[in-house]
Amino acid sequence: MTEPVVKMLSGNEACAEAAIAAGCRFFAGYPITPSSEIAEQLSFLLPRNGGRFIQMEDEIASMGAVIGASLAGKKSLTATSGPGFSLKQENIGYASMAEVPCVIVNVMRGGPSTGLPTQPGQSDVLQARWGCHGDHPIIALAPATVRETYDLTVRAFNLSERYRVPVILLMDEVVGHMREKVEVPRPEEIDVVDRERPTGPPEAYLPYGHSDTDLNAMPAFGEGYRYHVTGLVHDETGFPTNQIAEIDRQLRRLNRKVDRYRADIVEVSRLMTEDARIGIVTFGSTARTARHVVKASRREGLPVGLLQTVTVWPFPDEEVRAFGRQVSHLVVPEMNLGQIALEVERVAGCDAEIVKVNRIDGEPITPKEMLDKIREVA
Repeated sequence: MTEPVVKMLSGNEACAEAAIAAGCRFFAGYPITPSSEIAEQLSFLLPRNGGRFIQMEDEIASMGAVIGASLAGKKSLTATSGPGFSLKQENIGYASMAEVPCVIVNVMRGGPSTGLPTQPGQSDVLQARWGCHGDHPIIALAPATVRETYDLTVRAFNLSERYRVPVILLMDEVVGHMREKVEVPRPEEIDVVDRERPTGPPEAYLPYGHSDTDLNAMPAFGEGYRYHVTGLVHDETGFPTNQIAEIDRQLRRLNRKVDRYRADIVEVSRLMTEDARIGIVTFGSTARTARHVVKASRREGLPVGLLQTVTVWPFPDEEVRAFGRQVSHLVVPEMNLGQIALEVERVAGCDAEIVKVNRIDGEPITPKEMLDKIREVA
């Protein structure tokens, strides 16, 4: 039997290694705490694996370079935090409209503004979904452990390539900087998805066609398929249009392609939910504490279960709604003032009482804080 590959990795290091394993061959970024180790690691790893690393002059240019590299056929990544994530929003919107695959890592910290650069936060959840103006497709994943960071980085690239959409990896400082023993999957154990390439003649290619699947093949620039890329609403050829029917059709397809494949995109993790009468719904590093709290509650005879939203966007409406119908209370701990709680209330507030547990001082929510709330409602 082949011995497993075991390493001591931080979340940021795991993200960098997983990006290489997923086929990432381009990184553009600008150093910012607490994500800088991702760039540092990739500055070594990419040249050794046939890739390119470039430190840009700012976050706006970094996102633009990532889009350009992806259009040229390379799986591309950028990593940032708080203020840098804000600067990237216009170009993330461009990538959404032009349907350019790319992965954006946001290692969250406390805010607003420069906020708490070295402390954890989870306050970029709604920004990840609505930071860009206009209705646009987005996928966001939130790991709770270093191994989850590795797996979800690979998954982020796969989803981006399959659906031609920007994918955000919403880590937080605790996950990015803590070190854990990780059993790293071997290359043959990793499922890697590459974007579909066109097979027909270049003159018949429609980069934004209305197909039965809502998805379109994507060639690399220089492969003989010439097409127009713009942030303006465009027709099937990629050229801007003012035709009302085509505008409506394209924008609905743009957003529908994520909703349509929700079953493939949405992922949750459950712990002791089968007989739960009090539920916890959370994500990221806070889910680690919640797992401990579920076990501690059970020892006290309290029927508590956990639903971890591994996929934050699209929000796991169906799973949270079903959980809400099962329990009397849904406790929602998060290191912000209640961003995920808003979504939980939207989908499950008619069936279960929503109980918030919030912290915004740069410290993680403790098991005692969660347990005290559970005891109050039990």
